[in-house]
Amino acid sequence: MTAQESTSTRPYLIRALYEWCTDNGLTPYVAVRVDDSVQVPREYVKDGEIVLNISFDATSALQLGNEFIEFKARFGGKPREILVPVGRVIAIYARENGQGMAFPPPVDLLSSAEGAPAALSAAGAPAAAPAEEAPAAAEDRIVQLVGVEDGHKDDGGDAPRPPPSQGGTRPSLKRIK
Repeated sequence: MTAQESTSTRPYLIRALYEWCTDNGLTPYVAVRVDDSVQVPREYVKDGEIVLNISFDATSALQLGNEFIEFKARFGGKPREILVPVGRVIAIYARENGQGMAFPPPVDLLSSAEGAPAALSAAGAPAAAPAEEAPAAAEDRIVQLVGVEDGHKDDGGDAPRPPPSQGGTRPSLKRIK
């Protein structure tokens, strides 16, 4: 079996990092590059990307398959079915510390960078943004997913932050003896 015939490592790495997050009490987030093959609430898509909380508490019927990530979740109180092709996942990381892994951009971004024909809109007309601008925008969003030492905070400000939770902080119990 050659490297070209083998299956992608991406779904295996996603499952491994998901398990690592849950084993350590962290919240796994996936960043997804959205296109027509991705089934997510479009009103939450920003700059062609969406960040999804795939923790046990935020999802039901989560399936991390080799081809798709599928689950049900609530957005603004409304239940939605989410379907994400594994090839559209651009990163998986822990919300609390940013540790995780970024993946190469989806094939459509790479082909536009290599001088492929410009993308067409739904009407069949050329898209408003030239193909040369898409890779530059993707390069602007490269995130280094590394841990930060305790008490040693980097305030570079260029790393995207996950959207703030709308319910505030999670309640916790404090044991008093």
